[in-house]
Amino acid sequence: MGRIELELVSSKEQPGWFREQIGHYHYLGHAVPFAAHLRYLVFAHRPDRVAVGCVQFSSPAWRMAARDRWIGWDDATRARNLQHVVNNSRFLLLPWVQVKNLASRVLSKAVQQMAGDWQKHYGLEPFMVETLVDPARYRGTSYRAANWIEIGTTSGRGRMDRGHQREGLAPKAVLVYPLVSDAARRLREI
Repeated sequence: MGRIELELVSSKEQPGWFREQIGHYHYLGHAVPFAAHLRYLVFAHRPDRVAVGCVQFSSPAWRMAARDRWIGWDDATRARNLQHVVNNSRFLLLPWVQVKNLASRVLSKAVQQMAGDWQKHYGLEPFMVETLVDPARYRGTSYRAANWIEIGTTSGRGRMDRGHQREGLAPKAVLVYPLVSDAARRLREI
């Protein structure tokens, strides 16, 4: 597999293709992300340019105990600085694409490209990216190979469970990727 390229979803055809692939092949399906988001199509050159996946970044969860503990946030600091965290809300390599180390290569390239694009589109510098991995489905190997750090687990109830009826039903591993060397400190102090 040759060069990997991420292209920001923008043309008239691309959003539909992105939705279709995520809706059909990602276990969570497609959902319109809340607030800020960037979506990418992933292309590989082998030697012709061919689509191999999709990546979506969006606004982070308001509260996530493992992340908030790792950073050292209280409620006021989180409210002030949360916009400097970005969530990797979808990552998909098409099922027929079987290339060793491709997932970690794409993740590494995606977070670097997103950092500049996020600042350009939203005027905010992201200091950290977070993601959730369902351990019942995946081990998070590609994220770890791309130097993401596991910092804990979620409560397992999901953001829509305001009455805490689903506590512990589906905990997810929380992984982060600092985009700057002192991400936690900067997220506490800005």
